[in-house]
Amino acid sequence: MNSETITREEISGSIAEKIRIPHNHGGRVLKKILEIMLEGLAKDGQLKLTSFGSFVILHKNKRVGRNPKTGQDVMITPRKSVSFRASDKLRHKIAKS
Repeated sequence: MNSETITREEISGSIAEKIRIPHNHGGRVLKKILEIMLEGLAKDGQLKLTSFGSFVILHKNKRVGRNPKTGQDVMITPRKSVSFRASDKLRHKIAKS
């Protein structure tokens, strides 16, 4: 298994190559797509991409945690986080590879 991650530059280069536009335009296309996704997620609290998966904003309440080094109890403040759930199609494709 390859341990390298795909970079933003590689994705934008692939976009540019596939739709036959200059490389720097591929970067702009990717940037705009990500901006639209972030805006939708922030506005609606969820983002669904058919055949890929869903992103959902989770609201986590304050809770007591523990410092692993000292064992001391620490209050963890409320926050938001993003969760991703892969679609069945994506899970099956990954299982086959």
